[in-house]
Amino acid sequence: MIDIIGGGLAGVEAARILSRNGFCCRIIEMRPGKMTEAHKSGALAELVCSNSLKSDDPLCNSKGLLKKEMRLLGSLVLEAADECAVPAGLSLNVDRERFSTLITERIAGDPNIEIVREEALSIRTGRTSIIATGPLTSGAMAEYLRSVLRRDAVYFFDAVSIVLEAGSIDKSRCFSGSRYGKGSGNILNMPLDRDEYGLFYNTLVNARTYPLKEFEKNFFEACLPIEVVAKRGFDALTFGTLRPVGFAEYSSVRPFAVVQARPESLLFDAYELIGFQTNLLQSEQARLLSTVPALKNAKFIRYGMMHRNIYIDSPELLNNDLSLKGNEKIYFAGQITGVEGYIESALCGILCGLSLVQKLMGFKDILMPSSRTLSGALLNYITSPQKGFQPMGANYSLLNGGRFARKIRKTRLHDEAIAEMISYIVKLRERGLNI
Repeated sequence: MIDIIGGGLAGVEAARILSRNGFCCRIIEMRPGKMTEAHKSGALAELVCSNSLKSDDPLCNSKGLLKKEMRLLGSLVLEAADECAVPAGLSLNVDRERFSTLITERIAGDPNIEIVREEALSIRTGRTSIIATGPLTSGAMAEYLRSVLRRDAVYFFDAVSIVLEAGSIDKSRCFSGSRYGKGSGNILNMPLDRDEYGLFYNTLVNARTYPLKEFEKNFFEACLPIEVVAKRGFDALTFGTLRPVGFAEYSSVRPFAVVQARPESLLFDAYELIGFQTNLLQSEQARLLSTVPALKNAKFIRYGMMHRNIYIDSPELLNNDLSLKGNEKIYFAGQITGVEGYIESALCGILCGLSLVQKLMGFKDILMPSSRTLSGALLNYITSPQKGFQPMGANYSLLNGGRFARKIRKTRLHDEAIAEMISYIVKLRERGLNI
């Protein structure tokens, strides 16, 4: 029996791989008995930050390429996401509640997987375990890991997005459409002229925030609160979250800034603001959004928040097969390893499961995907020695994109990565793995 500590995206993927190959495991999940500061339910694979799994275009976007590789590997997360998708242009967004409910049902119905609802305070001595507790690892488990690893954990921030009632958004002050006309056009766009943006900006930079503890003051660059970005300059948000380009077909007048919202569910009864991670007080969030004409009377379903995330120094601690150096009965998977993002976390669970299955089948040389796949390149990033290790999501720079001319680079990288992934899967099947 394999212990998988944590029932998030990585945990369920690892469990699925083990089960498909005839190995029994149990997922130890503390929710709902003990909740984190961000989760709202006891469902497995609950998405807490956003309902977006990012781009699904494999030829133009690294996130899309990673998804294509994961589909070849039989990803449970993407299987469920495809069934629970909501319209979002070229992005794969899901109905969150339906998504986590579906995954929970499939895991609970698997005879090789047991779900144990309790907080894991340690790892059982002598038992093979996968630690997939994620960025919201409980305090008790975090302290245990520090004692086992003999080093401090590293903290960074992640975000929970603002969600609003659809009926409270003034649709007469919005236009529907995807940037550059790509996708299904279900994004709500709320244009601001310079004066309206000026009011929004001044309200934002002068708004009150929740006080931070000393160790919480180093924000993770890829997930900065909007108030932190705004303080870098008046125009800073117009080059990021509120970027006003790509809407020429909807208006002959280019807006100064654009607030965007995407559907939160298939019922279109709620919308999530895109890129609005924030540490503002709830009352200040309401005051800020009231400066946006379309959101003057907006009603919150969920306020935005920042929360502490934890990850380990994987390059120092982990082997390339995701086992712990010095104790190869312990594996790590998911965001706690330093992969950044929903899909990346799920991928890490798949790779951990494939690694462990090979070991349980008696193989000494564990096959992992080539670094010419995006999956393998990301794995190499988190397990290769480096200074100043920080979380990383899927991106083309991991594939050494400069090898090809710019115009053909992504196509060549895509083709090469998929060919390499297919070759990897063939080798695993030759070993008897069920993929």
